[in-house]
Amino acid sequence: MTTTPDPPPDPDAPLDKAAPPHGASASDGPSASDGAGPPDSVPVLPGAAGPRVRRFWAVRRIPAAALAAVVLGGAGLLLYDVAAVRAERSAMAWRHELADALASKPLDTAAVLIGAAVAVLLGVWLLILAATPGLRAVLPMRREHVDVRAGLDREAAALALRDRAMEVSGVQSVRVRVGRAKVGVRAVSHFRVLDEVRTDVESVLATGVDELGLAHAPALTVRVTRPPRKG
Repeated sequence: MTTTPDPPPDPDAPLDKAAPPHGASASDGPSASDGAGPPDSVPVLPGAAGPRVRRFWAVRRIPAAALAAVVLGGAGLLLYDVAAVRAERSAMAWRHELADALASKPLDTAAVLIGAAVAVLLGVWLLILAATPGLRAVLPMRREHVDVRAGLDREAAALALRDRAMEVSGVQSVRVRVGRAKVGVRAVSHFRVLDEVRTDVESVLATGVDELGLAHAPALTVRVTRPPRKG
C-alpha cells in the first residue's frame, strides 16, 4: 500500500480565511453582543425621511411660579384655619364673612359676575399656556442629526436676510419681518427699474432663506418702492 504526498502549496494562490472554531460565528463585523452601541450622533441621509421637527416649548417660569405661589398660599391659609378650628379655636374672620356673603347675596350681583368672569378668563389663559408651545421668537431648524435640535431667532434671521438684500444693486434700504410662515420684505430702490430690483431681491433672498436651514421654509413676499420725494 503506497501513499501519495500532498502537493506543495502554490505561493501565488490567495490565502483562504481561517475557519472559525467550533461554535463561533464567521461574521466579519462586530455582533450585537460585543457591546458596540450606536454612535452619539446619527446623521440623516439626504433624501431620507428625517425626524419630525416640532416647535420649542417655553418654560414659562413666571406664570408657573405665580400660580404655585397663589395655590400654596391659599392652601396653607385654609389648612391653618381648619387646624385652628379643630383645636377648638374660632375661625378667621374672612371665613365668617365669606360664608355669610355666599349665603345671603344672590349669584346675579355685579360683584359675583365680575369675579366669575375673571376666574373664567384666568382659567382659559392658563389652559392656553399649557396647550401651546410658545417661544414664537425661535424658529426650529432642520435636524441633520436625530439627537440634535437647533433654533434660530427671528431677529437674527431678519438681520441676515437684510444684509443679503442690501447687497443687491439699487437697494437703498430694506425692512425685513420674519414670521413662522411668511417673510415680508420692503425695499427702497433709488435707481434701476423696480421690476429688475424686485427680481434680484427675490432671487437673493430665496437663496438666503434656504441657507438659513429652517425646518419649514416661509413664503417670501417682496415689495420695492421708490424713496419719498422731498418737499
